[in-house]
Amino acid sequence: MAEALNLSRADVHGIVSFYHDFRAEPAGRHVVKLCRAEACQSVGGHALAEGLLHRLGLEWGGTTGDGQVTIEPVYCLGLCACAPAALVDGRPLGRLTRERLDAAVNEARNDWAKA
Repeated sequence: MAEALNLSRADVHGIVSFYHDFRAEPAGRHVVKLCRAEACQSVGGHALAEGLLHRLGLEWGGTTGDGQVTIEPVYCLGLCACAPAALVDGRPLGRLTRERLDAAVNEARNDWAKA
C-alpha cells in the first residue's frame, strides 16, 4: 500500500494504527464496540466488558475463532446518560447489563446463522 501511494511504510503504519476503524486484518461479521469512557466505566462498564471478553475468550480487538464477532474498545459513544453503552453492528445500545449485552451479541450471531 505504501508503494502504491508513494509513502513510507512508517507513514502508512502510523495512519492505520491511529484510526480505530482501520484494520490490518478483517473484522468479524459482527463488530461490538464497547464504550470505555468515564461515564460508562463509572456505572460498571469495565466489569461488563471484561466479562464479555472472558466469555468469548478474547482480548480487545480480537475476533472469535468462527470469525463472527470482533470486540473493540471505543472512547465515547455520546450515550453517557444511558451508560454503560455499546454499538452492536452500528446499533447503539444503552443501559447495558450482562444479560442485555449477551442477548444482543447472541442475536447478531443467530441472525447470521439463519442466513
